[in-house]
Amino acid sequence: MSAIPRGVLAQDAVFPPSSRFGFAAPADMVISKRFTGFERKGGGAVVSVVELPGPAYTEMEQSFTDETLKTQGLVVRSRESVTLADGMPGVLFTGEATASDVQGLPAVNKWLLIVGGTDVTGLVIAQAASGIESDETIRAMLTSVKLRPALGLDEQVAALPFRIGDPAGFRPVRALAGNSVLMTLGPRDQIAAMEQPILVIAQAFQSATPQEQRDGLARQALFANQTMKDFQIERSQSYRQNGIDWHEIVARAVDIPSSTPVVVAQTIRFNPDGYIRAVGVTRADQRSDVLPLFRQVVDSLQMK
Repeated sequence: MSAIPRGVLAQDAVFPPSSRFGFAAPADMVISKRFTGFERKGGGAVVSVVELPGPAYTEMEQSFTDETLKTQGLVVRSRESVTLADGMPGVLFTGEATASDVQGLPAVNKWLLIVGGTDVTGLVIAQAASGIESDETIRAMLTSVKLRPALGLDEQVAALPFRIGDPAGFRPVRALAGNSVLMTLGPRDQIAAMEQPILVIAQAFQSATPQEQRDGLARQALFANQTMKDFQIERSQSYRQNGIDWHEIVARAVDIPSSTPVVVAQTIRFNPDGYIRAVGVTRADQRSDVLPLFRQVVDSLQMK
């Protein structure tokens, strides 16, 4: 088991928004807007971070064999136990991405680090095109990992890439993946049988969506919801407000777990680098009171 230099830890750690794991990243690696992690400014290298429950570390340490990892896209060249900041245990795997062999593309180097915190496990995956980042650079970044205490809900909401100017009585219940928030109108945090309205707001980063494809994208996103069925669209329209392009769908549906008739309001704000999607769901008998509140929240969304 090898120890890492102490000088690259704590004071140098950069934490992606809402992530508990931070790293001393090289100068050409910046926090990604597309996922939790880092990416190289000029492209060609990414480092992604996934947080898992604490017990997952022991399970992965035992189950991550060379054969298993090959089926998951990594041809292992080496496996090394490492001691990380504050004595955290870790296992670092290095090798190549299997997809390069299959597609006949240039080799893509790949690293995988599992980190055992006291109450959380980190799964860190790095990939770099051959010649873009050296093994020493990536290894130094991964093994500089630092763990911070769990963030409170207010801190997670504050780290989101958008700001809600007017919550209209809704309150956050849970922030997800550093790019989305679940809100509700009412006292309960656990919502059963659609007893309270819910509103989910999430940001997606991708290439700009052409005007002619936006209605199709909006309908596809709505119908992909696995908790509702029997959609009947009442209106689907694009509009422009304050110099920004939007698309709105209002539809009737049935909440599958409770068989409750609901009304769904989906609004998408299109940005040059992706979009923000807000999906509000309320019981059909509450629509006249709640739909204006959904719109009030959506109209207040601001990019940071």
